[in-house]
Amino acid sequence: MPVRATIALMLLVLLTGAGWGCEEKVRPSVLSDVDSETLPQQESWNSTVVISDSGMVKAVIEAGYIRVFDAPRRTLLSEGVIVHFFDEHGVESSELHSREANVDDRTNDLEAIGDVVVTSSDSTVLRTDHLFWDNAKQLIHTPEQVWITSPKESIQGKGFEAQQNLRNYRIFQVSGEARSQ
Repeated sequence: MPVRATIALMLLVLLTGAGWGCEEKVRPSVLSDVDSETLPQQESWNSTVVISDSGMVKAVIEAGYIRVFDAPRRTLLSEGVIVHFFDEHGVESSELHSREANVDDRTNDLEAIGDVVVTSSDSTVLRTDHLFWDNAKQLIHTPEQVWITSPKESIQGKGFEAQQNLRNYRIFQVSGEARSQ
């Protein structure tokens, strides 16, 4: 058999074999009840997230489980959330604990949900079920029922706003007692 005929026969065998391989494509199985639009783009367990602005740490968030979604841009925190808030000098001014939280990834605003407790560096304690942190204004607020205990007073009310260090707070629909020193 001449060389050309041998080369042509080998090419024919190769091309025929390659064609057979292309016909049988392996397709991964896809669960029909799972919508990829609702799945998080990232997940992590027992993680820490740092929120900073111009190199200054504003808050450090710890959570047992974190899910990041692209649409809408938000991060869901659960399984125990702890947020350490820092003042303009980088000193921790208060600490928030809650069951879960949501972070708006565009603004870094935080919504804490369930058994929310905020403790300031001067031992003032705020308790509520739902609290918001405005990152731009460095303020916390809620329209819900709140209980505040400090060395000077024990107050409750509905509606609250304060600096994140729990100083200069305002309570709406207040009731409680002030203690004399």
